Amino acid sequence: MTAGGAESGGRPDEHPTGTLASGKLLLDEPADGVARLTIRNPAKRNALDEEILDAIAESVPRLTAHCVVITGTEAVFSAGYDIGDIPPEEFAERAESLVAHPFADAIGSLEDYEYPTLAALNGHAIGGGLEVALACDLRVAARGTRLGMPPAKLGLIYSHTGLRKFIDAVGVTRARELFLVGRTIDAETALDWGLVNSVHPDDELDDAALALATEIAGNAPLSLAGNKRVIRELIAVESRLDPEVERELVELRRSCFLSEDFREGVQAFAEKRPPRWQGR
Repeated sequence: MTAGGAESGGRPDEHPTGTLASGKLLLDEPADGVARLTIRNPAKRNALDEEILDAIAESVPRLTAHCVVITGTEAVFSAGYDIGDIPPEEFAERAESLVAHPFADAIGSLEDYEYPTLAALNGHAIGGGLEVALACDLRVAARGTRLGMPPAKLGLIYSHTGLRKFIDAVGVTRARELFLVGRTIDAETALDWGLVNSVHPDDELDDAALALATEIAGNAPLSLAGNKRVIRELIAVESRLDPEVERELVELRRSCFLSEDFREGVQAFAEKRPPRWQGR
């Protein structure tokens, strides 16, 4: 059995191709040395629920492909966390639990994977969906894609580790624009900012992503793994915080889940109306 209870096409030490997370995540091998994960949750605009995140976290470390691609279906990469249907009485606890545990594990599995990872943004990448893309080493986008971080519109304080990824990718000035303004940007702007590596016509993205992944997978494995680790360690050195400061930032983030504004922001977003902020 594979992650999420899906049937595998081989032994546990082989690539577990097939459907994962009750069919909301697909795993296949489109080319030699390439594994591909496809998010398929169209009813929720490919939002990331616990089942999908757990399946990513469990399946990625089992792979041996020299390049892993993650993409979406139906012109959406991912709309982010699936928190819209959480009952009010469970909202604070379950929202925090989702982003603190399975999301962190899924992100970690992509960052820690030995070989390069590639996000193929077939459509909009918003919030946690965009952070999943940033956890990958490279990103390519369809021309019609829009990318954005809506925490300011939702009353959410983002994690310091997540914000670090954006600062590393686009610099402090652009990261502030993404998180403090909260507007989405188009694929061409994302390319100019360095948020994506290339932009392709919508109907050519799959082929372009597979061609790049195949080229990567054909390179020297020791070089791929070694250079990825060197880059990761160099970035990690710049990201280290004083333990006391880090604890304060974690508590600051936790506080937002208990706030009235966060609950109101999510509800207003779902109802497509302006939020009524209370500052508490």
